Parts: sequence; C-alpha cells; structure tokens
Amino acid sequence: MKKTVIFDMDGLMIDSERVTFECYREVLAVWDRSMSVEFYKKILGTTYGVTAKMLAEEYGDAFDAKAAIGEVHKMMARRFEEEGVPEKRGLRELLEYLKGKGFKMIVATSSSRSRVDTILAQSDLAGYFDSSICGDEVVNGKPDPEIFLKACRKAGCNPAEAYVLEDSEAGIEAAFAAGIDCVAVPDFKYPKGETAQKARWIVSDLNDVIELFERKEQYGQAGHIEGFG
Repeated sequence: MKKTVIFDMDGLMIDSERVTFECYREVLAVWDRSMSVEFYKKILGTTYGVTAKMLAEEYGDAFDAKAAIGEVHKMMARRFEEEGVPEKRGLRELLEYLKGKGFKMIVATSSSRSRVDTILAQSDLAGYFDSSICGDEVVNGKPDPEIFLKACRKAGCNPAEAYVLEDSEAGIEAAFAAGIDCVAVPDFKYPKGETAQKARWIVSDLNDVIELFERKEQYGQAGHIEGFG
C-alpha cells in the first residue's frame, strides 16, 4: 500500500523555472553572455555543483559560475519576496487532498536547505510536509537515486510504498533508479524517449494527480487507468 508522496520543489510545486531562466539571462548579460533555452533545459533538476560545472564548461574558465548562480538566487529571492512565491496550478488542492487521505508528504529537491526552508516558509507550505531533504544533504544529485532513497528512509517507508512527483528528466531518472513509481508533471521540458518510459504516469498538471489517485482507488494499485500513460 502506498503511503508516502515525495515532492520535487522547483517546477513541480513552485512555478519557478521560467523565473530562473529570466534571471539567468539577466545575470549573464552582465558578462556579455546569453543562455539558450536548450542549454537551460540541460541544467534543470541538477544540484548546485553540477550546475556550476556545466556553466563553467559552457562559458569558459574565465566565467565565475558560482558567482553567477549566487546572483541568480539573490535575484529570484528578491522577486519572491516582492511578488510572492508563484505556485503551480492545483498545488493547494493536491496537498489538501493528500492530507485528507493520510499520506505522508516529504520534499526532495536539488535546491539548498536554506533556499528550501525560506521558500516553504514564504509560501506557507511548510506545514503540509512531514520532512524534507535537500541537494546539499546528499553526495550524489539527481539522476542518482540517493535523494529519493533517503526521503523514503526519512518517511519510514520502502520505495514500493511511495510515489515521486517530478517535472524534470533528471528527477524521473532518479525515481526510476530508486524503484519508486513516478508521476511526471512536465514543466519547462517534456520528457522524451527512454526517460518518458521511466515515468509510471505523465499528467498535465497537479489537478490531474488528484484524478489519477482517485482512479487508482477505484481500479486498484495495479490496474490499468484509462487516460493515463
């Protein structure tokens, strides 16, 4: 019996991916550089260290990747503080639904602990979650399964008793490697090829997750669910 739902944060709960891209382009302009959508999609869901490495490889040794990431995070923090944290459609409804069904909920994200705690507090979402695990608390980031396996241990469940909700390809790969059923809710990039096949289901938004879980109750954990891949 499934009893835990593991949530990614950026792009899944928080509508931050487009904001992040805008901030990267603004910060990079100071260095007379630009970022393509294609390159941005490659760094989605990666940890701070992996992102810094990819930026350094893309823009050269003279480019201070860590400083650029720091400026992007500061810019995003200012926007969230001034404009509020942008939530994905259906998030509150899903959290209330899962809470009512007695699911444990845990956040597992590549973002740092300080950033996660700040965003969850600003958005008044922290009370929904039993725990969280962040990118600076694991050795290997997504697509390695470490973060999701640790999330299961924190929740006191085994992988077969959990779902992962993810938007990124790296997250889908990590959930599959961990042996956890993944509900993919694509944001900036739709999963393709083998990665798409590793998602147990792919839905359009978080409201669809409620419908999916309702149908699973009706048809059983293993049954085919019409309309869901």
